[in-house]
Amino acid sequence: MLVLVLSVVVLLVIGGCVCVFLTARGDAPRWARGVAKATLLGSGLARSASRNSRSRRSGGDD
Repeated sequence: MLVLVLSVVVLLVIGGCVCVFLTARGDAPRWARGVAKATLLGSGLARSASRNSRSRRSGGDD
């Protein structure tokens, strides 16, 4: 079951990356632009959560 969930997550990530690539090239359909926007938003949220987690671990006095 865990392998199935991880496989789906990997496929979604790869699909999101393909949509970002197509959007950057400029020839993406509307739905792919929406998926690319959601992918970039998700990566930004993950990056900020990672930064917050790191600052809490180090004491937060940076």
